[in-house]
Amino acid sequence: MRIVALTVEHLELPLDPPFHANWDPVPRRRFPATIVRITTDDGRVGIGGGDTLDGFRPHAHHVLGTDPRAIERQVRVLESIDFHGPRPWPVEAALWDLLGQVTGQPVATLLGGMTDRLAAYASTGAAKSAADHADVATHVRDRGFRAIKLRVDAHDRPRALAEVGAVRDAVDDDLAIMVDLNQAWRMAGDTTGSIDLAEARRFADALAELGVYWLEEPLLDRDLAGLAQLRADARVRIAGGEMSRTMDDVLAALDADAFDVHQPDVVLAGGLWRGRTIGELVIRRGRRYSPHTWTDGLGLLANLHVAAAVGGGPFLEFPYDPHGWTPDRRDFPLVTPVDIDASGDLVVPTVPGLGIHLDEDRIAATRVGGWRVRSDGDAIVDEELPR
Repeated sequence: MRIVALTVEHLELPLDPPFHANWDPVPRRRFPATIVRITTDDGRVGIGGGDTLDGFRPHAHHVLGTDPRAIERQVRVLESIDFHGPRPWPVEAALWDLLGQVTGQPVATLLGGMTDRLAAYASTGAAKSAADHADVATHVRDRGFRAIKLRVDAHDRPRALAEVGAVRDAVDDDLAIMVDLNQAWRMAGDTTGSIDLAEARRFADALAELGVYWLEEPLLDRDLAGLAQLRADARVRIAGGEMSRTMDDVLAALDADAFDVHQPDVVLAGGLWRGRTIGELVIRRGRRYSPHTWTDGLGLLANLHVAAAVGGGPFLEFPYDPHGWTPDRRDFPLVTPVDIDASGDLVVPTVPGLGIHLDEDRIAATRVGGWRVRSDGDAIVDEELPR
């Protein structure tokens, strides 16, 4: 079995009204999504996505003619590409989808099969008033979730704590509450500074009193010493590492004991195969493994398979905010958006592969570009896709 083509389609969904993500100073008026398809010489097609694959095209020829089942070799090639700039991990997701088809197994089973479901937490994204946060939390509880994550302003602690307190008053102990300060990294062009360790400690103390389950990204991601000090002293769990670029970055955070909850996203940071190893190491250290999933339904499914394979959790991120970020927007390339079951769980699809079912009509209607590299005898053809 050999790879004969790799196809990348860039899609864009207009957002009207726009979505005001708390970590992005620019309102989001369009939502991009990327689909990658790997085709083999026997006609099978593996599908992945969850990141843009910007900059990957000049390197795509490295996968042509190779065996898609040789996962370790494929990952080492992708790691060499990752070093030079582009994040290639949606390609690995497509390889696993293909391997699942070949073996007739869900990817979670191939990676370990520890569980077939994880409790979802509703990961909200927009800045809100205390009253709106409380209303959303009530809605989330009534929809079946057992946990919620709030985005608050790290530079306005009194307001942030009032918002968390309003949610606790509204839902009592019906929901576990996570709080994300979004201090680890910045969007391109955003020069806002992070809060310091002293302020993060004030947040942690106050949030512990409110029974918060974890405090996410309270400091810069490179401040491992500060994170370790905070984690050692805090009475609330410290979470982070969603954008850890390499496995070595995660190992450094593990060695520093910087987090109670490690969150590297397998389609943004390191891939599924390394993510599975990371998850096992984190759990063996007595810490929690709960990947970031804030991309789209394709990225969410990839992270679900890995987290379920190693028994991560106890919660997995489900990007959801009735104030502008709903499953139909998030998962617009899919026939059916990924959703929780009646118990509030995300259930691993039972079909072979990742369980991705694309809406080809919607893809055609929202495609804004794309490209394909393919083998043609001894030649490699690089071609544009029609819009």
